[in-house]
Amino acid sequence: MFTARRKIQKEKGQEPDEFEETVAQALFDLEATNQELKSDLRDLFINSAKEIDVSSSRKAIIVHVPFRLRKAFQKIHARLVRELEKKFSGKDVVLVATRRILPKPRKGSKAVRPRTRTLTAVHEAILEDLVFPTEIVGKRVRFRLDGSRIMKVYLDPKERNSTEYKVETFSAAYKKLTGKDVVFEFPITEAAA
Repeated sequence: MFTARRKIQKEKGQEPDEFEETVAQALFDLEATNQELKSDLRDLFINSAKEIDVSSSRKAIIVHVPFRLRKAFQKIHARLVRELEKKFSGKDVVLVATRRILPKPRKGSKAVRPRTRTLTAVHEAILEDLVFPTEIVGKRVRFRLDGSRIMKVYLDPKERNSTEYKVETFSAAYKKLTGKDVVFEFPITEAAA
């Protein structure tokens, strides 16, 4: 199991739990057996993995990858997710970069917080990571009479066939990660007559 431990590196030297070790083992097995992913996976590792309930019958796996390795994971995203979904049959796999939210600087301090570390920016980036490789083409925030808000996110209609079955997973994962309700839709395109 020591060799699979290379594939997961937790922050501050924490020990990975049993589920995270199974995901790390799956990544290691892919590197060992899959020739087309072997060279790409060699230097890659994950930070953590969580299993969430999407509905009563479906589950999803959220895999957190280091921010600096995000681009490398995105290059092989489609193939990697497909292979991991085969290994964990019946579960959707979602890759999200690990990001840090910094608190507001106190009055009088000269420290400036970068825009990328604000809560809003991090939540927007998580949304982009969740739906990757599909692009977000529009967003609307709907305020209900009771004061609750719901965000509608419109995804690229060209990717409808490849991502429509995962829309429920995206909503559940975003709710788990940020606590915000979101509805994913595909805009209706008018056919040119």
